[in-house]
Amino acid sequence: MTVTDGASGRLPVAEAADVRRAAARLVRADGRAFVAVLALNVLAAAAGLAGPWLLGRIIDEVRTGHGTGPVDRLAAAILACAAAQLLLARWARYAGHRFGERTLARVREEFVGRALALPASVVERAGTGDLTTRGTADVAAVGTTLRDAGPELLVCTVQALFTLGAVFVIDPLLGAVGVLALTPIWFALRWYLRRARAAYLAEGAATSEVAEIIAATASGARTVEAFRLRERRTAAALDALETSRRTRFRTLYLRTVFFPVVEVSYALPVAGVLLLGGALHARGAMSLGAVVAAALYLRQFTEPLDQILIRVEQLQSSGASFARVEGLARAPRAEADGAAPVPADDRIDVTGVRYSYERGGEVLRGVDLTVRPGERLAVVGPSGAGKTTLSRLLAGVDAPSAGTVTVGGAPVADLAPETLRRQVVLVTQEHHVFLGTVRDNLLIAEPAAADEELWAALAAVGAADWVRELPGGLDAALGEGGGGSGGDGGSGGDGGGCRTDGSQAQQLALARVVLADPHTLILDEATALLDPTTARHTERALAAVLKGRTVIAIAHRLHTAHDADRVAVMEDGRLTELGTHEALVTADGPYAALWRTWHGEDGDHKERGNHGNHGEHGEHGEHGEHGEHGEHGEHGEHGKSADGHDRSRGLP
Repeated sequence: MTVTDGASGRLPVAEAADVRRAAARLVRADGRAFVAVLALNVLAAAAGLAGPWLLGRIIDEVRTGHGTGPVDRLAAAILACAAAQLLLARWARYAGHRFGERTLARVREEFVGRALALPASVVERAGTGDLTTRGTADVAAVGTTLRDAGPELLVCTVQALFTLGAVFVIDPLLGAVGVLALTPIWFALRWYLRRARAAYLAEGAATSEVAEIIAATASGARTVEAFRLRERRTAAALDALETSRRTRFRTLYLRTVFFPVVEVSYALPVAGVLLLGGALHARGAMSLGAVVAAALYLRQFTEPLDQILIRVEQLQSSGASFARVEGLARAPRAEADGAAPVPADDRIDVTGVRYSYERGGEVLRGVDLTVRPGERLAVVGPSGAGKTTLSRLLAGVDAPSAGTVTVGGAPVADLAPETLRRQVVLVTQEHHVFLGTVRDNLLIAEPAAADEELWAALAAVGAADWVRELPGGLDAALGEGGGGSGGDGGSGGDGGGCRTDGSQAQQLALARVVLADPHTLILDEATALLDPTTARHTERALAAVLKGRTVIAIAHRLHTAHDADRVAVMEDGRLTELGTHEALVTADGPYAALWRTWHGEDGDHKERGNHGNHGEHGEHGEHGEHGEHGEHGEHGEHGKSADGHDRSRGLP
């Protein structure tokens, strides 16, 4: 199997051999506990064998007329052995469950470590639904097996082997008949195992696809509504659910064939032993007690065998889950610090870069660009020009399809994660507030930062005032709702934490950037969710804090381009203009047209707002009816409005 599914970008699934090696590794990691569990199961199985044999002795004693004394002693021995089996089995299961929980903890820790080591591009291509399903449902299935099915399977396997061995001790011929009568179960098991792994893997993949579609639709609800994609997304969800239904019916079909055959076959060994044993007893070749003991052993054998087959069926499902969990070991990982290149300086060079998404056409077409250390570069252009894609390549999130993107001569995509974070940081309007205190959210970027540094970072992005108003300040707990709307820093959320609205969550993300202190900062709509006044203040504050560092801004507000040292204009995946704001306006090219359009609409709409019929600033505020620069916001009819909502198109 290849590392990833190139067509779909799905995360890999481990082969059966990889799963076996991983299971062996987990057993070796807690070898003493495993040996102890095995020894206790052997002792419990040995104690359970005494009952049928002693019962056969009682029958023979009664037939020979030796009185009640031997019978009483044998009955007491049966009770003692049953009590011993109960205690040993209880102890074995307890030890097995502890072993399972420790092993499950290792599985979870390995999964988290591998998930955190995945490059961001791999996670984005695979989708969060698949990764989430593997980390929840699949890990839970593995945990159930380790905690319950694994110990139970071990106990029953030992009991079954000892019980069948006891029949051979009584009479090898009876043992052979019992084994021969199990042939239908053997064929049914082989038929089932040949089909079960693929069926359960398909079921797991279908479940991940359902989770991915639901997660994507929920997170993009506004986009779905704006573009009227409800019917299309509903159809996609129904298709995924139908696929999931078919895969579940496939595994259900396998079970409905397998288990009835097994249930019918349980009676065959006992019937065969009774028939052969009765014939031998009639000829005087075998005592009645031996026949009864052998029949009881085989009847007792069906109980652990039934549990084994049930657990084997469960192992197929959990084995498929374990293959998906273990598959992360085969996914691409970020370079370790020792193997990754080290930049010689802070200069960024983009040379002949081309890039194509897996399911789309070419987005970048031969881009050449050099960003000098300490420069402020604004990248502008119409929607779909490739600005965001270029920012992702500059930040090392993706690698170019052709050409190179280097910092200090080292390919950005090959840098170790820690080195990359110190070199280049990409800040978008996508942000996250972690459950915890304000301090916890900031220390992610710089664990050794003192309180003075935290407050300085908050002040730099205009967040110090509202953080001071929270109960506890830096120690205020932040609850659910980070990045959502409608919060104002008040109490709320699950667990009593303070809620943060979109602008506050974005300010926390920017404060983390200040603390990380990278030499190059890439801003892609980083202040989009802030109101215009706060956005302008935040950008100026960041400029002051990051003075002397390289700043690359994907400019959707053209005042950002006006303040930059140079402006790069992108159109249709190509870099068409590069120069200072004044030079490009004078050149009267694409940038000049954008500037005139933006600046002209700005003036017109301000006039409407300042001199309207509804007061000093118009019906809806200072700058017009619906936003900063006009009826539909700053960027034209459907651009990014002042409320931070995405629109379908507009000027940069």
